[in-house]
Amino acid sequence: MSAIARTFTRTPFRRAIQIRRGGHHEGYNQPTGYLFGEKPLAPGAKRVKEDWEPLMFYGFFGSMAFGTALVYYKPDSNVHTWAYREAKARMAARGETVEYKKQE
Repeated sequence: MSAIARTFTRTPFRRAIQIRRGGHHEGYNQPTGYLFGEKPLAPGAKRVKEDWEPLMFYGFFGSMAFGTALVYYKPDSNVHTWAYREAKARMAARGETVEYKKQE
């Protein structure tokens, strides 16, 4: 293998190893001591919401409410319920009583 070919094949590999190990860049935000990096507001000042916050709030909780309603009103597809209804219908078709009578 020639020296030029060796150079081209090794350079991307070395770069990948350097990136995988962290690559000498400042990727750490120094702690400020404030919650979420926001400085406390002056008394009486209101916090300005970012553009994504209302969408996240209404979208997340709205979809949770919609999903809860879907699960609550989901049709009963349990095999035991189906078997009970099927047995009840077959017994009624044969003329047998479906109701259990109290024994004395």
